[in-house]
Amino acid sequence: MRHAATITLMLSMLALPACQNRHNEAAAPTASTAAPAVATASTLSPEQLGELGAQIAKDPAHANDRLAEHHLTRASFEKAIRGVTESADASKRYAAAYRRASA
Repeated sequence: MRHAATITLMLSMLALPACQNRHNEAAAPTASTAAPAVATASTLSPEQLGELGAQIAKDPAHANDRLAEHHLTRASFEKAIRGVTESADASKRYAAAYRRASA
């Protein structure tokens, strides 16, 4: 079961580079915009991250829009996912939410 959760997490992370919005090549976020993204990423539960990952996988063309709705960047989303993988319980919760949202 743990391997399935890890594979699911890795697949969602692999989908992110393909989801990059090439029409909007904005400059790197400033310190004022980066701080809320990090704070928001740490407040999302594993279930919320799983649902977001499934939404991104379903519609990769709008990945940046989905992330922006949660005040996240690709980097902050990936960091939050890495945080989830540090706990077996959180990984299971993420994987279950991802599967439910993917169905």
